[in-house]
Amino acid sequence: MRTYFTVLLLFFTISLRAQDTLRLTIRQADSIFLQKNLEILAEKYQIDISKSQEIQDKLWANPTLSLELSAYNHSRGAFDVGRQGQKAVTIQQLITTAGKRNKRVALDMESTRKTEFQFYDLIRTLKFELREMFFETYYLSQTIALYDTQIATLKTTVTAFDKEYNRQNISLKEVVRLKALLFQLTNDRANIVFELSDNQRDLRTLLNAEIPVKPVVDSSDISRYQLRNYNLALLKDRALQSRSDLKVAESATKQSELNYTLQKSLAVPDLQIGGIYDQASNYVNNYFGINLAMNLPFFNRNQGNIRAAKSTISYFKAAEMAKQNSINNEVDAALQKVVVAEKAYKGVESHFTDQFVLLSKGFYDNFQKRNITLLEFIDFIETYNESIKEYNRLQADRIKVYEELNFVVGEELFN
Repeated sequence: MRTYFTVLLLFFTISLRAQDTLRLTIRQADSIFLQKNLEILAEKYQIDISKSQEIQDKLWANPTLSLELSAYNHSRGAFDVGRQGQKAVTIQQLITTAGKRNKRVALDMESTRKTEFQFYDLIRTLKFELREMFFETYYLSQTIALYDTQIATLKTTVTAFDKEYNRQNISLKEVVRLKALLFQLTNDRANIVFELSDNQRDLRTLLNAEIPVKPVVDSSDISRYQLRNYNLALLKDRALQSRSDLKVAESATKQSELNYTLQKSLAVPDLQIGGIYDQASNYVNNYFGINLAMNLPFFNRNQGNIRAAKSTISYFKAAEMAKQNSINNEVDAALQKVVVAEKAYKGVESHFTDQFVLLSKGFYDNFQKRNITLLEFIDFIETYNESIKEYNRLQADRIKVYEELNFVVGEELFN
């Protein structure tokens, strides 16, 4: 029975520890991001709001009903509304002219398209941030693991040297220098942990997660980032076709054109048409008639709004051209970054870290055996840690520039 409860307690403890961290691959992170990110969920409501406006502007104006009753008749008293009394009923309906209703609906539909493109651009932007944070967090964790190993080993070495100092076999200077190195490593680790904490904050916000996220990365996640046959002209062409923020600019231009046609139609007066029944106040009893009403466009022909709408078209066309030019430059710069990062990455031998790890183990052993000097040992440890840290940063930066190329082209280029 005791064994059973021991196993159960151990299982429960392991389960709790497993729940303390959310282990995710990049594809799992992408999926959770699309389902749970609060900014994306909120932006979806903007699309619903735009579609609701479409529904509203498709509706006809309500008819207007008016009723007139006799309040007082000198010969018959108050509220003389019977068969011999007086009452009048009027009903009117607004008839829009010059296709105003359809033009408003067309403008609403384009507004909805623009909102959808803004939604896709939000996803594009946040996904870039997610992937940048994901891989940076992974490589920072790798660096921290390196420091943890180094600090643990160095603590053992410091303990051994303390004993040797107490036996008066080594000088205090050597012990203090080793402790200073240990302090430096601990402080460097703390700085990396601070950076990792900021990344964790951003990751958890993007994924709407309540527990820390542990990125899981394998070789296939890294090897898929290759330029293949992409060239600058092709990437620029694809960016101009795919970038959602450019589609937002194009939609804004289209909206301004639709608004211009709407403003011109508003110069045409609408028509009020209706019918009237008058029981006794007209030239005959039980009078039935029709009425028509419209504004006379003598003074206000919507000139100011038409002029403003026409100028708005020029403004948005210029903004659209500026966005196209910006996109071409962004693709150019992003591709250059990829080339530079790839060259730097390939300039480092693939077995660089393995050689360093192997040499590191030998250095600790040889130092404890006094085969190498304290200065040689410290110089190696500092060089080793800095080199591995920079190598991990290089790998994170390499993936970041590839993801930046994805971002500026607006497509998933590396699947």
